[in-house]
Amino acid sequence: MMSSQIRVVLFALSALWLLPEIAFAKHAAITRHYKFDIKMKNVTRLCQSKSIMTVNGQFPGPRIIAREGDRLVIKVVNHVQYNVTLHWHGIRQLRSGWADGPAYITQCPIQTGQSYVYNFTVTGQRGTLFWHAHISWLRVTLYGPIVILPKRHVSYPFLQPFKEVPIIFGEWWKADTETLISQALQTGAAPNISDAYTINGLPGPSYNCSAKDTFKLNVKPGKTYLLRLINAALNDELFFSVANHTLTVVEADAVYVKPFKTQIVLISPGQTTNVLLRAKSKAPGATFAMSARPYSSGPAAFDNTTTTGILEYEKSPSSASNSNKNKKLPLLQAVLPKFNDSSFAMKFNKKIRSLANAKFPANVPTKVDRRFFFTVGLGTLPCPKNQTCQGPNNTKLAASVNNVSFVQPNTAILQAHFFNKAKGVFTTDFPANPLIKFNYTGTPPSNIMVNNGTKVVALPFNTRVELVMQDTSIIGAESHPLHLHGFNFFVVGRGLGNFNPKKDPAKFNLVDPAERNTVGVPSGGWVAIRFLADNPGVWFMHCHLEVHTSWGLKMVWVVNDGKGRKQKLPPPPSDLPKC
Repeated sequence: MMSSQIRVVLFALSALWLLPEIAFAKHAAITRHYKFDIKMKNVTRLCQSKSIMTVNGQFPGPRIIAREGDRLVIKVVNHVQYNVTLHWHGIRQLRSGWADGPAYITQCPIQTGQSYVYNFTVTGQRGTLFWHAHISWLRVTLYGPIVILPKRHVSYPFLQPFKEVPIIFGEWWKADTETLISQALQTGAAPNISDAYTINGLPGPSYNCSAKDTFKLNVKPGKTYLLRLINAALNDELFFSVANHTLTVVEADAVYVKPFKTQIVLISPGQTTNVLLRAKSKAPGATFAMSARPYSSGPAAFDNTTTTGILEYEKSPSSASNSNKNKKLPLLQAVLPKFNDSSFAMKFNKKIRSLANAKFPANVPTKVDRRFFFTVGLGTLPCPKNQTCQGPNNTKLAASVNNVSFVQPNTAILQAHFFNKAKGVFTTDFPANPLIKFNYTGTPPSNIMVNNGTKVVALPFNTRVELVMQDTSIIGAESHPLHLHGFNFFVVGRGLGNFNPKKDPAKFNLVDPAERNTVGVPSGGWVAIRFLADNPGVWFMHCHLEVHTSWGLKMVWVVNDGKGRKQKLPPPPSDLPKC
């Protein structure tokens, strides 16, 4: 009996001794564990049921929440018949490239019945990002928000909102999207367009029998709300607006920006934008449409529909007791630009600027070690023998960077690089400039065939890179949202027509450029970015329009190890999936 009492006293004393550590831990980073079970679920939208892939049976998937500096340990178990990988979009993955997620780039996929633990630390980042599948078109339903809060006791550099609301845009097909894209890749035709867009998984009242499937946001008069906007649609840039309300943009791609007011936000697949919405001081006699519809600058067919959520004001008890409490309030519609309003797109993107202050500096590389010029756009591939194809003139539609249409290897590039087994997997001769120069935004050349290859650019650690990406008019000029894994980059310049290396660099903004992970290459124009290659590993760069990625508009940067211990990529985790 005595010994157990002594044990209790000793335990109590040890608990007291631990208290300062527990108190200290409140300010320190913590490890957060998540379990993601990939499983099928029957879901009904647009009067039609289908079986979709989900995480934990949720659609959209669960929200990941962390603070800057926290470690995330996410165990993903695959219970479906498809190979799966997940990507933590916009997370820098400093020296944790094994957790980045693109299939056959940083890992082999997680096969049916297998699991993999994604283990990474959120370093020097705070804001809205998202996670999504990164293999074939599985991200059509496998996606969810990532919310990174500032460190404890650190406030936002803008008004503290009353409430924060994730608003994630998606795209919905009645048909099975895996069948759709595999058939399109066989025939060489463009895959069928989607049937609807969604807000938090719900299409809203403008679609057939979808009034009950509408996202509703209840607000209190006079309060300020932070809307965390995420474009998880597969193939469409979107305009977003809330009827009769002004939005204040405060962050883009999890980087604070100089706040600016706007009626309309343009958000491309892969981009996130935080906006403040200030509710009116008195509850108005109306509800307000929160609508999104596509910005489409190219020649291709697109889903020209509108998804709508509804902003409703909470009634004060006094007004609710009035006789008209059951009266249906009118819904005021949001006003959105024309689907091809490229000048709005250019003006909106130019407004996004870094804070560039002492607390949140814009560390733009002012000197450049290596310059690259990449054409991005469409093209064709020859039709296989004994087959007819549905692309232009019996060809297959394709897409490329510097005329190289990327071929996914059948093993992961990061492993091949790490273990010095590149032979037969990839080559390091990706062209730094187009091999054939032409009038990129003028009349296209007669030969629009692309070349296939698994080519990468190899960079020494800490290389300061400048990259100009130039849209082409081959098959049709189009805006391409380009996403770079493993880095944020600075958008130092953009313009229409062909980039002029003699005149345009003089106009680059090296003071407060936007810092992003995904940028729209303007339709019939160019964008210039700079980044410091300070993250060793293998980093995918691709168009975030999934159809263009499928066609080959993708490439890879390999950043070699530096000399110091903190400049090297550690070896892979023991549970890294095998091909």
